[in-house]
Amino acid sequence: MALRPEPFGALAYHYGNRRLIFLKHPDVVAVVRSLGEHGSLQESLEACGIAPGRWPGFVRALGSLADSDVLRERVAA
Repeated sequence: MALRPEPFGALAYHYGNRRLIFLKHPDVVAVVRSLGEHGSLQESLEACGIAPGRWPGFVRALGSLADSDVLRERVAA
């Protein structure tokens, strides 16, 4: 996957299935970028300073990205 910054947030492109997804908020982009640096979504949300009241929306947004195969669950080696 590649992220291309845009004024509205970013475009996410999946090279495997050639899907193009619009990330419409810079906070969502920040969380997506930080996922690889943290052990969980909660840790990423906390690190990005996202208020807990907003977390359900992020869970839905990232769940949609996972359903589109843009994000995948990390598998321990």
